[in-house]
Amino acid sequence: MSTAPESEPRAPKPALVFDDPLDQQSSDDTDRGWGERSDADSAADLKRFLDEKPPHHL
Repeated sequence: MSTAPESEPRAPKPALVFDDPLDQQSSDDTDRGWGERSDADSAADLKRFLDEKPPHHL
């Protein structure tokens, strides 16, 4: 009769999660990473608007 050593810790089995994945906010549901500038002031905003204005808006 062979006995396995019980001193070795076993890795826990991954638990099944039955939560609704749509209840959780994903990273693309936030404004982070979409080009927002948190440190810009109104003068910088105007400069960016004038620099990126399409030619037909002259």
